Amino acid sequence: MRIKTFEEYQVAYKQSVDDPEGFWAEVAQQFVWRKPWKKVLSWDFTEANIKWFEGGVMNITENALDRHLADKGDQVALIWESNDPEDKAISITYRVLFDQVCRFANVLKKHGVQKGDRVCIYLPMVPELSVAVLACARIGAIHSVVFGGFSAKSIADRINDAECTMVITSDGAFRGNKVIPMKATVDEALVQCDTVKHVIVMTRTRTPVSMLKGRDLWWEDEVKLVDSVCAAEPMDAEDILFILYTSGSTGKPKGVVHTCGGYMIFAAYTFTNVFQYEPGEIHFCTADIGWITGHSYIVYGPLCCGATSVIFEGVPTYPDASRFWKIIEKHKVNILYTAPTAIRSLMSFGLDYVNGHDLSSLTKLGSVGEPINEEAWHWYKTNIGADDCPLVDTWWQTETGGIMISPLAGITPEKPTFASLPLPGIQPVLVDESGNEIEGNGVSGNLCIKFPWPGIIRTTYGDHERAKQTYFSAYPGMYFTGDGCLRDEDGYYRITGRVDDVLNVSGHRIGTAEVENAINMHLGVVESAVVGYPHDIKGQGIYAYVIAEKSVHDPEMFKKDIAATVSRIIGPIAKPDKVQFVTGLPKTRSGKIMRRILKKISEGDVNNLGDTSTLLDPAVVDDIKKGAL
Repeated sequence: MRIKTFEEYQVAYKQSVDDPEGFWAEVAQQFVWRKPWKKVLSWDFTEANIKWFEGGVMNITENALDRHLADKGDQVALIWESNDPEDKAISITYRVLFDQVCRFANVLKKHGVQKGDRVCIYLPMVPELSVAVLACARIGAIHSVVFGGFSAKSIADRINDAECTMVITSDGAFRGNKVIPMKATVDEALVQCDTVKHVIVMTRTRTPVSMLKGRDLWWEDEVKLVDSVCAAEPMDAEDILFILYTSGSTGKPKGVVHTCGGYMIFAAYTFTNVFQYEPGEIHFCTADIGWITGHSYIVYGPLCCGATSVIFEGVPTYPDASRFWKIIEKHKVNILYTAPTAIRSLMSFGLDYVNGHDLSSLTKLGSVGEPINEEAWHWYKTNIGADDCPLVDTWWQTETGGIMISPLAGITPEKPTFASLPLPGIQPVLVDESGNEIEGNGVSGNLCIKFPWPGIIRTTYGDHERAKQTYFSAYPGMYFTGDGCLRDEDGYYRITGRVDDVLNVSGHRIGTAEVENAINMHLGVVESAVVGYPHDIKGQGIYAYVIAEKSVHDPEMFKKDIAATVSRIIGPIAKPDKVQFVTGLPKTRSGKIMRRILKKISEGDVNNLGDTSTLLDPAVVDDIKKGAL
């Protein structure tokens, strides 16, 4: 399954384009199947209908756990590093993880969770999060992991959309020097949710919590009441494995659906090839399992390949900016996969925190979440990789399930800031605004994919029409990524940023409409418009233009109130970095806000605003320019 030379990559890529079904069938045969598939692929992008390995029966946990027990049972599957560096790291072998997953799967079954039921998981980055995810998969329940930084309203929206019957959470979470009240947030969310029958609570912070009789159960008590024998539920390759909510260009988050067979094959194949994973290597992905990166490259991809994964509960700068480097030195980490935001943040602290730490175990570096800028690329490569480690700049999305365009570590010639070449099975195209394919090199356009791959989104949960409209209607016959892209003279791809109304803040996708809706809920706000602007650490910051109901006497206090409102409705990650109070917004005569103009102003490019004559009131633009922050 692992490509070992650039020539092998070229051969595999050609085969994957000439005979996609033969190519992926060959990859799929390396996994454990209960029954073989009847058909490798059927697809229709117009209707957003894609099916891989139909009729094949399997369970992803048999591939992630059971099949390793004979030869890797005593190998470490997960290493957990606590938020507090004084805490002892915990290593969990494949055999112990298997036991814990089966035991917790029996807890779920005991409390009525069945195949197809949805389970919301709102936990800190502790081993139990991986156990809960895998236990759901074991019994065919559909997990919906919600990032621990989201608000009660965001949790309620996700629970209600998926009609979850159970929530798995903790009393609290440690994050840097803060204690976050997880159970209290869930309690607040559940006031608005009537489908949830049980809440399972694990102990982490010993924060006092309210436990409702008949609904709330302690994790530690429940696992003692069941055994650890739990057969894996037979799943069709196209049965749903999980829902993961992501921001869109409307205010309502959409539940991206991934299925069992295709997702498993794509996550494992990309993990093996992009990181050139070799048995025995220690893989440290610093993402949160609440995001797709954690699903694919902490849990499913590495475990399906029998790898050892590090799970980190804390933040890179606590207790100081040497935390990553201490973890790498302590566990002799070989592969580091982190975000440009983290790299830029650590750069800002200088090299004193890096020097003195033995990073010689590192053999491969990776970047994920957003395009990496050249300065951060070189800093990472030189100071962390000693100019000796290949650096893979990976481009992919929640909807793609796994990495799409990336160098293969040590195999693909690198070029700073370029995601480089597509993986086998991925057929990217650049199109103009009219949907015409832009051929040749040295060109740029909107990035689309013209043929399905096994990890592609299948639908948006409960609303298939939304999947069609969002991903397959802009350019008929193609999957539209929402990203702009440049293809240089060598055929290398460089992602140039979102071209729709979605921001990429520290690698988190946040819809402008979602933030605007939250700001507009503040009592004193009439209307708002949100755009992204260049931010030294986050890559993109959030710039909000706000029309207040009456004149603002204390702007700083009002800005704090707006930030608090957004935090409460979405979560702290969506707080605006800049708030400019304006008297009006640049709108067309049909009422559409011209965000292009606002974006230029936020970037300081006030002399290239283009044609403003079509605006309802062009004078508004001059006022906004005068007050620009």
